[in-house]
Amino acid sequence: MYLMAEFREKEEAAAAIRALRADGLTCEDLDLFSDEPVLLPPGVMDRPSRMSLASVFGAIVFGVLATAFVFWTQHNVKLVTGGMPLFSFWATGVITYEMTMLGAIVATFAWFLRESGLGRRRDKSAPSPEVDSGSICLRVRCRVEESGQMIETMRRVGATPIERKGAS
Repeated sequence: MYLMAEFREKEEAAAAIRALRADGLTCEDLDLFSDEPVLLPPGVMDRPSRMSLASVFGAIVFGVLATAFVFWTQHNVKLVTGGMPLFSFWATGVITYEMTMLGAIVATFAWFLRESGLGRRRDKSAPSPEVDSGSICLRVRCRVEESGQMIETMRRVGATPIERKGAS
């Protein structure tokens, strides 16, 4: 089941989020909608990001694969080098550097899409609210048994209309 609550001030929405999280809901159960960006205070609806870890991991994987591919290519193809070394650090270093940077960029972009929710499938039954200008809509996913308590919590902090939608 989903509850849709409307707030006029971001402080009221932040208080509602804090109260609902204190009641046991997680950030995945809460969605905030507005016609303009809402900057909430730190700690209200923070979702941990692993983007830096993904970037470093992508860089390492791409760099190692590029170096391995260059090494394999240089040693697999029979070339007459005229006494020169088969493996050149300078030629390999440029390719390794470029592919390492490409790996970091690709991994960062892919992780950004994942964290922003653009790459995930959403629940089709989740209603999308119509947001009036200047208002903030909070969508709460909860069980039917918990809905009464959640409605009371949101009314206490200043939600004007609260609607029940869908079934869980």
